[in-house]
Amino acid sequence: MKTLLPTSLVGSLPQPDWLLNREMLAGNMPPRVRMRDLWRVAPEWLEQAQDDATVLAIHDQERAGLDIITDGEMRRESYSNRFATALEGVDLENPGTVVSRSGQTVVVPRVVGKIRRKHAVEVRDVQFLRANTSRPIKMTVPGPFTMAQQAKNDFYPGDEAMAMDYAAAVNEEIQDLFDAGADIVQVDEPYMQGRPEQAREYGLKAFRRALEGVTGTTAVHICFGYGHIVKGKPSGYSFLEEFAETQVQQISVETAQPALDCSVLARLNGKTIILGVLNLGTHEVEEAAVVAARIRRALPFVSAERLIIASDCGMKYLPRESALGKMRAMVEGARLVRSELLAGAAGGA
Repeated sequence: MKTLLPTSLVGSLPQPDWLLNREMLAGNMPPRVRMRDLWRVAPEWLEQAQDDATVLAIHDQERAGLDIITDGEMRRESYSNRFATALEGVDLENPGTVVSRSGQTVVVPRVVGKIRRKHAVEVRDVQFLRANTSRPIKMTVPGPFTMAQQAKNDFYPGDEAMAMDYAAAVNEEIQDLFDAGADIVQVDEPYMQGRPEQAREYGLKAFRRALEGVTGTTAVHICFGYGHIVKGKPSGYSFLEEFAETQVQQISVETAQPALDCSVLARLNGKTIILGVLNLGTHEVEEAAVVAARIRRALPFVSAERLIIASDCGMKYLPRESALGKMRAMVEGARLVRSELLAGAAGGA
């Protein structure tokens, strides 16, 4: 029987202090090129240490009661750079700079040739996740538009052509992730919110190309940025409804920190909504009743059968105890609303 209001994460959990220098992580913008100094473990032991951290992340999610499990992105310095820096056509020794969506100059991969996927990047990650939990699993990949915005184009005649080659690489990766055992693959496209004009111009085209021929369950995550970094979020998206006309089945949105006007969800044409109900702009753990109220705000606009309950964004920057508490509150808040709905259905029978 399908679970009503299943719970999950957007993707990341906090990495342990013994694995990664969290103070350095918090003191810098999310890295777009490799930032190997973040890791506290010697290169020859790093994969083994990341495996151990992934097992801890899986157990934390299971103990909290989550229904859909991620690997917590324990192997990543940021959500995008693990994949983006593994592609052909990128000069990592001589990076470039671009202006980020927050208006800061950041160091990024410099594209000097045709973007191609040389090899699978996350297949072992999803195989390891599949081997360590019996629950449904989700793997995340950075989206083609976002990666194009996080790169210095010194090769292509325009950014659209570059984004389309990123899309082809993402498409190959997604196909392999499903073959390796993923139940859901989520494409992270936060820059579509930050740069809606370019997203409409060619971002949707690239997104559709990334999902071309994919038969597994796909999701897209679009957000305003990490709560640790971005404050004062708007109550509405500048780019969201456009996904209604794409082949993606699930759309992940923030509603907690920005106090989103949930009426927009009614215009997403039957998509499953991954509803963000945890405010990651604060370490404070919400009461289950607060989470339940955030879920109820969406119910006038989308049926409970089309909701997955999740965090607003990745939980990477939270202290581990805060992340654990928030996950438990999310599970309990979903349970409260689920009980109400089932009791109401029984009463109306």
